[in-house]
Amino acid sequence: MTMLSAFHPARFDYPRFALALGIGGLGTAAFLYMGWPLPWMLGAMLACTLAALVAIPVRAPMIVRPPMSVVLGVLLGASFSADMVSRMGAWIPTLVGLMLFLLVSGAACVVYFRKIGGYDLPTAYFAGMPGGLIEMVLLGQARGGDARRIALVHSIRILLTVSCLPFLIPALGGGDIGTGAATGAPIGGASLESVLWLIGTGIVGAILGRRLKLPAPYLLGPMIASGVVHLAGWTHTAPPREIVWLAQLVLGVTLGCRFVGTAPSEMLRTLVLSFGSFLILIASAVGFAFALAALTALDVVSVALAYAPGGLVETSVIALALQIEVAFVATHHIVRVVLVMAAAAPIFGWMERRKPSP
Repeated sequence: MTMLSAFHPARFDYPRFALALGIGGLGTAAFLYMGWPLPWMLGAMLACTLAALVAIPVRAPMIVRPPMSVVLGVLLGASFSADMVSRMGAWIPTLVGLMLFLLVSGAACVVYFRKIGGYDLPTAYFAGMPGGLIEMVLLGQARGGDARRIALVHSIRILLTVSCLPFLIPALGGGDIGTGAATGAPIGGASLESVLWLIGTGIVGAILGRRLKLPAPYLLGPMIASGVVHLAGWTHTAPPREIVWLAQLVLGVTLGCRFVGTAPSEMLRTLVLSFGSFLILIASAVGFAFALAALTALDVVSVALAYAPGGLVETSVIALALQIEVAFVATHHIVRVVLVMAAAAPIFGWMERRKPSP
């Protein structure tokens, strides 16, 4: 089934998606009124999460996420600069530190879910690994884990991270995120040439991302393509702000609608349990950030955001809002996902072989 055919009315639930967008819009409006950070993504996400838990018939098919990821990828690539490229060598200590961070925080979370949560070993292990949601669910299910429970834990981890980071960052000495990420000019002020560049980098980047089998291909492919054309000086335009706001709104709606069909009692129990693992991960990230900031020229906020246990798209948007080097944050999250994907299954196999026979 092609992407376009997935939007056929027989396959796409337009009424429920429209309802989800409306509720997400109300959440965004509430955040804008209160002056809270990242309203288009965070307000929509929390509003749709609540709607899902009280059984309002919202739905956001995941097919809507790739086009919005393309928009955000082009936006993130527009922030690349030659000065940033020249500083990439300084990232080596934090990339090395990332491996130690994953070992420490991952082991602590696995023990936590095993001892405190009472999960069986496969479920505790793949729920505790700070990797990608889909990858951990598939690996955990193949090893005999509870796929639904693993998915719920990782979804809540991302929800907690995205919800808390905008309020945690100022406490670490970072600036206020404000009401949105840096964006381009209004949609009516963009020239035809700049629009064609943006569309072209989005399409070419998405195709390359798929062909190269990049993690999060619809984000990373366009981000790389956009970064190349901006570094080359062929264009200096970012996507119009209204398009970026829409992309963030849809992203927030899809995150919130992940909890459709989850019983409130199950959500509450897993939320309480997941909050403990979130504290382990975020405390580890902040601890490593302070240690690495003392050893390098990097600041605490940048390293903490690069190590934060959230999704690649969400943390990149937060980095852009803080005017932190998006490439630095994105690179660390890509390496985190790749390392966990590559090492999780072999390490679990080694653990199983070491278990005493019954």
